[in-house]
Amino acid sequence: MSQADPHKTPNADKPDAPCSQNLPRWLKRRVPKGNANHFTARLIEELELETVCEHARCPNRMECYADRTATFLILGNVCTRNCAFCGVPHGRPVPPDLDEPRRIAEAASRLGLRHVVITCVTRDDLPDGGADQFRQCVESVREKTDATIEVLPSDLGGNSDALDLILDAKPDVFNHNVETVPRLYREVRGPKPRYEWTLAMFRRARERQPQVKTKSGLMLGLGETDEEIVQVMRDLHASGCQMLTIGQYLRPSSEQAEVQRYVPPEEFERWKDLALEIGFESVASGPLVRSSYHAREMLGTEEA
Repeated sequence: MSQADPHKTPNADKPDAPCSQNLPRWLKRRVPKGNANHFTARLIEELELETVCEHARCPNRMECYADRTATFLILGNVCTRNCAFCGVPHGRPVPPDLDEPRRIAEAASRLGLRHVVITCVTRDDLPDGGADQFRQCVESVREKTDATIEVLPSDLGGNSDALDLILDAKPDVFNHNVETVPRLYREVRGPKPRYEWTLAMFRRARERQPQVKTKSGLMLGLGETDEEIVQVMRDLHASGCQMLTIGQYLRPSSEQAEVQRYVPPEEFERWKDLALEIGFESVASGPLVRSSYHAREMLGTEEA
């Protein structure tokens, strides 16, 4: 696949619609009125930044943009992996942008963010998986704002030293999505990610930086069973994960894995109740919930 345009402009007017014409009513969203989302989109364009909101075709993008918030995507817009659920382009990425941390901090400041979420494409081509870029972003945002910071890195190729580099930057939240149940890992996430390493990342985070909150996300609708969902929640909690998001998988385009089932809202409520019963400190569960959706509220701070 050819290299995607590294300065692709977010389109504030593009509908936030997954690849389906037959969505159940609870997954259909109204477009926010007014043009408040244009401010965020134009700022992202001006600073030549990427957002996962755009590349993952998040159904909440226009709502978040209208609220002047976004989840920053660092290390380019091309991933070295080709996960079956993800709409981010796969190919050969360009070298990390050394000025990116400064621009992330500038965007956070100008948007007035009180909670900054930073994620990335997977960079198996880099020895540290992009960990040092995360470190620099955390430091730059701290120099420019008083915002709390949430990082959502890749699995870093199983590199524990790279994980320590991110943890020692002391973000307020360390987030890494388990995504799905172990049985579906190879089918959904490919041959490289390992369920056991995901759990080990949370154990390491709790041991090395216990003041850093830990968080993970799980998608439903890919063919998992109830028993497998329960086991994943128990495994995550036992490994030190404190916060959990549970949402519906929506197919970004016809090139990604098909949705096996649309989970009704009442079932998501049941999963939330069970997760809290298991012991998670904070749980967001619903059809349109994503790992960074209303992230500040999940952290337990007052609403922005």
